[in-house]
Amino acid sequence: MQYELAPADLALVLALHRAGTLAAAGERLNVNASTVFRMLQRLERGLGQALFERGRRGYKAMELARTLAAQAEQVEAALEAARTAAQAQPGQAAGTVRITTTDTLLHGLLAPALAALHRAQPRLQFELHTGNELASLTRRDADIALRATSTPPAHLIGRRVGPIRVALYAAKSSAIKHWDQVEAGDAAWVAPDDGLPEHPSVRWRQKHFPTLQPAFRTGSVQSVAELVASGLGVGVLPLFLAEPRRELRRLTEPLDEAETDLWLLTHPETRHLQRVQTVWGHLAAALQLS
Repeated sequence: MQYELAPADLALVLALHRAGTLAAAGERLNVNASTVFRMLQRLERGLGQALFERGRRGYKAMELARTLAAQAEQVEAALEAARTAAQAQPGQAAGTVRITTTDTLLHGLLAPALAALHRAQPRLQFELHTGNELASLTRRDADIALRATSTPPAHLIGRRVGPIRVALYAAKSSAIKHWDQVEAGDAAWVAPDDGLPEHPSVRWRQKHFPTLQPAFRTGSVQSVAELVASGLGVGVLPLFLAEPRRELRRLTEPLDEAETDLWLLTHPETRHLQRVQTVWGHLAAALQLS
């Protein structure tokens, strides 16, 4: 008799496809890793073929598993839409929206925009993931991404918010008052660390000061701003982050070579959900760059 797929089977395949390990898939399904393993064995026996390749890095979906996962995502999206519609009041979105960004963009741009949205849509909740890596929108680890990039992924729906302009700054309290002092080598530098090797500010500094070694390196542009404001050195900062701070002095005009774009991104499968659509539309209108 041909095996009949059940909703639980699709949920299993989707969880393992997204998570990549038995333990992580179990967390998504609220069961332990051994239970996930037994469920997978039973499903593969029923279908008469393997769904995942087992390797040292975990489980990699094979062609049928990818097909089933895609169908499972559609079921998941339909269920989410139905639940949201059942819970929502007229004119009100409801549910949790997961947003991935960096701490710099969160504090400098996203938080003020979300504050206004929360007042207007109190039934929405937000999970905010910050990090330099991009949480996967394809695997539904996040619903919306706010990222600085020159090349947004082609498979995502994107809206360009605008250019992120940057300049070199120092603390007003520091002895560095002019660009000439920086050129003369009188200034200590604060810069992103090796976690951001391709950051536009890093490439710009390496081009114009190839032998310079920053005195202070840190894991985010937000932290660079804090250290520069404390008087530890000069640093390249986004205008939207630095200009509102009275304790900072701009030493240059905007550095065109270090400019990049800010993009608002989401996945085609989730864009139509009311909760995602509401947040996307608000952010597209509210986000403003200096």
